[in-house]
Amino acid sequence: MKKKLHGNTSGLRNTQIKKIETLYNYSTPPEYLADPELAQFLVDLSHDIRRQIGLLIDRNGKIIYVIVGEPHRVVIPITSGYMAIPGKLKGLRLIHTHLKDEPLTRDDLTDLALLRLDYITAICITQNGKPGSVYSGHILPDEDSDPYQVLEPATIKDLNNDCLAQIIALESELTRKNSLYRPETGRENAFLINATTLDTKEAYASIEELKELCKTSHINVIGTAVQRRKAIDPKFVVGKGKLSSLIIKAIQNYATLLVFDRELSASQIRSITDFVEMKVIDRTQLILDIFAKQAKSREGKFQVELAQMEYLLPRLISKNTAMSRLTGGIGGRGPGETKLELNRRRVREKINQLKKEIAKIRKQRQQQKSRRKRKELPIISIVGYTNAGKSTLLNTLTQSRITAANRLFATLDPSSRRLRFPRDTEVIITDTVGFIQDLPKELMEAFHATLDELSDADIILHVIDISNPRYRQQKESVEKILKNLKLEHIPTLYIFNKTDKISLDDFDDQWLLNQGFPVCATQKQSLKLLVEKLESMVKT
Repeated sequence: MKKKLHGNTSGLRNTQIKKIETLYNYSTPPEYLADPELAQFLVDLSHDIRRQIGLLIDRNGKIIYVIVGEPHRVVIPITSGYMAIPGKLKGLRLIHTHLKDEPLTRDDLTDLALLRLDYITAICITQNGKPGSVYSGHILPDEDSDPYQVLEPATIKDLNNDCLAQIIALESELTRKNSLYRPETGRENAFLINATTLDTKEAYASIEELKELCKTSHINVIGTAVQRRKAIDPKFVVGKGKLSSLIIKAIQNYATLLVFDRELSASQIRSITDFVEMKVIDRTQLILDIFAKQAKSREGKFQVELAQMEYLLPRLISKNTAMSRLTGGIGGRGPGETKLELNRRRVREKINQLKKEIAKIRKQRQQQKSRRKRKELPIISIVGYTNAGKSTLLNTLTQSRITAANRLFATLDPSSRRLRFPRDTEVIITDTVGFIQDLPKELMEAFHATLDELSDADIILHVIDISNPRYRQQKESVEKILKNLKLEHIPTLYIFNKTDKISLDDFDDQWLLNQGFPVCATQKQSLKLLVEKLESMVKT
């Protein structure tokens, strides 16, 4: 079967194309960078068409891809079956021509580092069409230096050196170093990227929160980068050049995952995943992954699956590397992970089915609320930023044992408990899913039925982690969501939690403290004034 040429063949004569196609008939001894006879033929063809020509050769010496480039570069195609996993090289070396005497270009070295090629070699062509200087480079396993080494210029006769032994030795060292950084089974090493057009102070705060999200999802963070830009790049977010340098830095630190601190569009996902051979996810996917892992109830699982499907639908581009790199693991966990390759029609059918199931559950909730109303029990709802201590407060008030942990979204499914005040007054107190800055719209829509329960609350307890440096921003984020839900009319008490972690006397916002109740949710005695206030509000 005739193998196809990759790259730009437009403008070439049929005779030229057929000659270039015959390159697939050649092979080279595995230990050679390239057979000198093959290199001479490559130079002749490249000089004839006045364009660069590249060959991707495997470790058996077989030519896998023939690439026709432009006068100044070759563009390496997606190499199915040759993925450079951490600790390994790609298993392909690139031999290509330069139409003038020039060393390896920035594009050459970027391809070498990003794609983890075994070797890269450029054969220069003199003005009279003869082979000139030969420039080569290879990966370096030392993360404290440049990611590659450029060798001294050579000649076409030097292509018969024993490169295979050196490739195997380099890969052995990469494997050894990778084993030192290899995460535990089921974990990923992530490099986090934030691009902002605003104040970088907010961007760094957002990156810190993304780190906490990674911690909740059992991801090791091995590095971060924040870039301030006039405008977000529509294809690569941070720009292609900057992304190249960040990916090289991530690879040097043995990252297996790139996490963008924003929601990526379908075109951005396609551009970035076609550019880098590494798993790429965004902030929304990470949050969806956490929700998928934490959901325990039937309703919670349905709501998360709906959110995953709503996120996936506009990104269901043709089956390409973007979708294949999203399958499985982080960003593809939970109910939706086996459905990433479904076509749009089937995804829409699934979305409609999930909406019907959630509507049934919502109807059941309405019936439960009706029974609750007949008993005329007041409802107190606890809201707050994720990890502010809502579940801990509910546990202490009602002597319950709801899951409470020092991580984001430890509790996903809402819980309700009865609370009896000292004077025998009873109320229902509910804990809701934690809020977060820029909560994905898919989750807001999917959890609307759950959040609607807040509209029946007689009192809202807004729990704020006063020990968090970003407590003001978190407070405003929750208030913004409550306003969007049209709940600002419900009486709200501010609960300033985790006072055991700060000095109240030295706190810089005493006015704010006076607007609510400073408490430590794990210490029942600190809740005395709050309980008295709630009881008085319920009786009036």
